[in-house]
Amino acid sequence: VQLVESGGGSVQAGGSLRLSCATSSYTVSSVCMGWFRQAPGKEREGVAAIHTTVGSTYYADSVRGRFTISHDKVKNTVYLQMNSLKPVDTAMYYCAAKSTCYYSTYDPSTYSYWGQGTQVTVS
Repeated sequence: VQLVESGGGSVQAGGSLRLSCATSSYTVSSVCMGWFRQAPGKEREGVAAIHTTVGSTYYADSVRGRFTISHDKVKNTVYLQMNSLKPVDTAMYYCAAKSTCYYSTYDPSTYSYWGQGTQVTVS
């Protein structure tokens, strides 16, 4: 499974961005799609995830109410709509895939596939 992110960029605080993660194929290994971010000097943290077969969504407390994760089955693409962005949201954002979201949803070590990342800068 190959993952390709896009949509990052620079935005002022309070603005919005939509990240996309295109997947090369939809398999049992990519049922759970997650978004992670990593700021310089910090550990990679889980932001949101979606269990694509049932549509269950998961959000970190830091982004709940501001970010929305969604999945387009036809396009095999996962989106992360980010609103009310803050400077603390500045990071490299990665999408990742694994077989289920039902355990260790925010633990990056449990994900099997990763994209190359897209930079988000909020000033």
